[in-house]
Amino acid sequence: MAVASETTPQYTVPGLSTEDSSSIVTLLQKRLHALNDLALTLKHVHWNVVGPHFIAVHEMIDPQVDQVRAMTDDLAERISTLGGEPHGTPGALVADRTWDDYSIGRAEAIEHLGALDLVYTELIKDHRDAMQATETSDPVTQDMLIEQLRGLELFQWFVRAHLENSGGRLSTARATTEQAAAKQAADQARNQP
Repeated sequence: MAVASETTPQYTVPGLSTEDSSSIVTLLQKRLHALNDLALTLKHVHWNVVGPHFIAVHEMIDPQVDQVRAMTDDLAERISTLGGEPHGTPGALVADRTWDDYSIGRAEAIEHLGALDLVYTELIKDHRDAMQATETSDPVTQDMLIEQLRGLELFQWFVRAHLENSGGRLSTARATTEQAAAKQAADQARNQP
């Protein structure tokens, strides 16, 4: 059973109908869950990364966690501004999410980075869809999502810099699962001089 309220807000910002506001709130709630999940996943990676590149990845992840948490705060405040009720509890996240838990435990840095590439890819795709969906109805929300995309795409570039060979090919190319991406990243790393 979904935890998030499906009711139309009693009020919203001037110039936006409560019906439009309601659909934007629903869309933003999904983004809030996704970013809360990302923050937890990144912390999980921070705690479970091992190997010779441990410290580089360990220290690269914490600033991402901090910025993603700031993004969740912005989303929740926008939901409230639109007259909605943000749901940030673990139960709401688990009840409403449409994806599985991050599947990599204690692993080499390169394996986590391979899996994180896929995590970022899916999250960025969904964030872009939300950004496009708000273009006409709520450019203020769209602007916030654009700014968040700028940060998320930068974080993925940080991850991908570890996965790219000198020819510009990503070791995670065509991987469809976190496990496959982790394996492909590790295999490429082992085969490089």
